[in-house]
Amino acid sequence: MLTTMALGNKAANFTLPDCIDDLDITLNDYALDDHNNAAPVVIAFICNHCPFVKHIIDHFLVIAKDYQTKGIKFIAICPNDSTVYPEDSPEKMREFAEFHAFSFPYCYDETQEVTSIYQAICTPDFYVFDQQHQLAYHGRFDDSRPNSHTAITGDDLALALNCVLDNQAFPGTQHPSLGCSIKWKKT
Repeated sequence: MLTTMALGNKAANFTLPDCIDDLDITLNDYALDDHNNAAPVVIAFICNHCPFVKHIIDHFLVIAKDYQTKGIKFIAICPNDSTVYPEDSPEKMREFAEFHAFSFPYCYDETQEVTSIYQAICTPDFYVFDQQHQLAYHGRFDDSRPNSHTAITGDDLALALNCVLDNQAFPGTQHPSLGCSIKWKKT
């Protein structure tokens, strides 16, 4: 049985390299508002090669830019073993982020420790933390899938973000993400 991070859990601090500008990103330093208070933050586990990520990436970036103007921070993390999946290497991550004009860091979890702590299952996998950095939402972007002919809306993620901004609990069911499994290193 798969385990996932429980709602209400505190975001674990981490430091990972941002492949876009080669700077280290520390969650507790990055996810702050203009007054140095904790800001809501979305942590998105994504990668370059996954068809589920490719399916939603442009729509995700539109939502991210919109909600960044409302004070929500975004961080993307690539969790995959790039020795087996070279398309997910830091160099390719930079190319992917530049091509899609990311407006937030795209970090590489080479050791996969952060991915393990957050109990990410697949790419894409979305975590929304509130102003106290407590998990308010863990789930899918929306119900569209590659080749499903269902419109890409980002409705699930947008609803979660609106709830966080309004200090409300997410109504209804939080549907798990569906995508490509994390490419774990062989031990």
